[in-house]
Amino acid sequence: MIDSLRLQNFRSYADASFEFEPGVNIVVGPNASGKTNLLEAVLALARGSSFRARDSELVRFGKPWTRLDGYFGNQARTLKLIFQGGALETGQGPNKSFLIDDKPLRRLSLERTVPAVLFEPNHLQLITRGPEQRREFIDDLLERSRPGFKTLAANYRRALAQRNALLKFPSSRANQQLFAWNVRLSELGGKIASARHELITDIDKKISRSYNQIAGKRHRINVEYDSHFPAETYASKMLSKLEASVKQDMERGFTSHGPHREDIGFYINKKLAGVAASRGEARSLLLALKIYELALIEKARGAQPIFLLDDVFSELDGRRRHALVDHLKNHQTIITTTDADTVTEYFSQGLENLISLPV
Repeated sequence: MIDSLRLQNFRSYADASFEFEPGVNIVVGPNASGKTNLLEAVLALARGSSFRARDSELVRFGKPWTRLDGYFGNQARTLKLIFQGGALETGQGPNKSFLIDDKPLRRLSLERTVPAVLFEPNHLQLITRGPEQRREFIDDLLERSRPGFKTLAANYRRALAQRNALLKFPSSRANQQLFAWNVRLSELGGKIASARHELITDIDKKISRSYNQIAGKRHRINVEYDSHFPAETYASKMLSKLEASVKQDMERGFTSHGPHREDIGFYINKKLAGVAASRGEARSLLLALKIYELALIEKARGAQPIFLLDDVFSELDGRRRHALVDHLKNHQTIITTTDADTVTEYFSQGLENLISLPV
């Protein structure tokens, strides 16, 4: 749990401090008062990065540095971003460093992060937008629950960039190098696809129950991995396809097959949710996914995650608000809202802290 937080030169905050309680914490304030920035600071200190911006955008405008200090139980955590030399003027990113109980670190491994789950209105695009959002959702869950997956995904992106560079500038030497990168990309792609298959199969088994509890109706929810190749032979099939499609990929200038081009399908009663789901059904599905995420992170990390809710009560009706509140009882929760009454009426017990931000 997070006990306290100090923000210096972070986003809209010059210097501000906050204290949090173990139960439900409600942050109330008008639009543009810094509510989302506060959640972003908690998440950046817990995970090591923002959920919506590059490091350079976290530093208060015109300032050369930012600093976040927080206590998570007995653990002191600090994040510093400093523009060195003329980096601020030239548009270069800041240097990032961490202190955990006075131990300096350049980056945070999974074991060094604090489990946290964010739920914010833009997550609805997961259902309604293109496949990139869905791939990012699944891969983000894997990065935060499976040691080594973040490195695996980074290696795949590097190999993909190398192959794409060779495709855009074809030559006899590039043709000789392509096979090696095809092999490398296929090996990494097979591992990514295997991890995705395993996670998506688990979601598919469990999500109907949560969805039906939220919606108050019985529906069959399915989650399917729209993969280019069978899971058990993914690497070999991908290699064959990459070899066969070199000419076509050269004409296009990019790699047309692999995990970076695949999708995840969410179905309600066998109908694709992104096409057929009503607004209420899409919200129920997203809420069920977030409840699954809470359980997954808790199981993987052996600790209850902090639950951060950015103005989501305004997006949910009464039934879905009650369903969400039922899953907050055992988590430290920080909720932002423009209308405290909308949120507090659902907490006859467990509301421990109300933070009002200035206009």
